[in-house]
Amino acid sequence: MKKSVSKKAKPTASNSAAAEATRNAPDPFAAVLPALAALGAIASIASINWSAEEKSSERPKSRRKADSALRDLETCCMGLVEIFRRFHRHPRLFGGEGAATGTPLKFGVHGTRVSADTARQYQQIINDVASMLVLASQNAFDVMSAVEDGEIDAPEEVFYGFGECQEALNELIQQRATLKASVEKGFQVASRLGRLVAELKKHRVE
Repeated sequence: MKKSVSKKAKPTASNSAAAEATRNAPDPFAAVLPALAALGAIASIASINWSAEEKSSERPKSRRKADSALRDLETCCMGLVEIFRRFHRHPRLFGGEGAATGTPLKFGVHGTRVSADTARQYQQIINDVASMLVLASQNAFDVMSAVEDGEIDAPEEVFYGFGECQEALNELIQQRATLKASVEKGFQVASRLGRLVAELKKHRVE
C-alpha cells in the first residue's frame, strides 16, 4: 500500500512575477515620526500662554504679520491632515499590518515589500513631511511671537487646547504606541490643531 504524499503547491507564474516586482521599503516610522514632530511644533503654541516674558526694547520685531503667520499655519495643519490621510490609504506600509501589528514604537520591525509605484509614493510622502516640518516649525514660531507681542489675544481655553494636543502626542511616545495607533492619533491631533489655529484667527488684535 503506497503512502499518500502531500504535494506543495508550486508558485504560479503570476505570483512569482509579483514577488520579483517588489522591493523592501524604508522604515515607515521614518515618515510617521517627523509628521508627529511637525504636529508637536504646532502644539508647542500652548507654552506661550504661561512662559512669555514682558517685552523689552531690545526684543527684535517679527518680520511677519500675525494674519499671514496664522494663515500659513492653518495651511500647514490642513497639509498634515492630508499626510495622515495618505498614511491611512497605505495600510500595508503605514498601518503596521502583518506579524508586527501589535509591536510598539520601534524601528526595524515594520518593513515590508512594496511595488515600485508604492516606493515612489513613499518618497513623495517623505518629501512632503520634510517640507511640512520646516514650515510648521517656522509658522508656529511666528504665531508664538505674535501672541507674545500682543498681536493675538486669545483666551486661555484655546491654549489649553494646544496643551491637550501636546499631551496626546506625548502619550504616543510614553506608551510606545503601535504604528497604526500613531497614525490614527496623528490624524486626530492634526484635525484638532487646525480648528485651534482657526480659533486663534478670531482673536487677532486689529
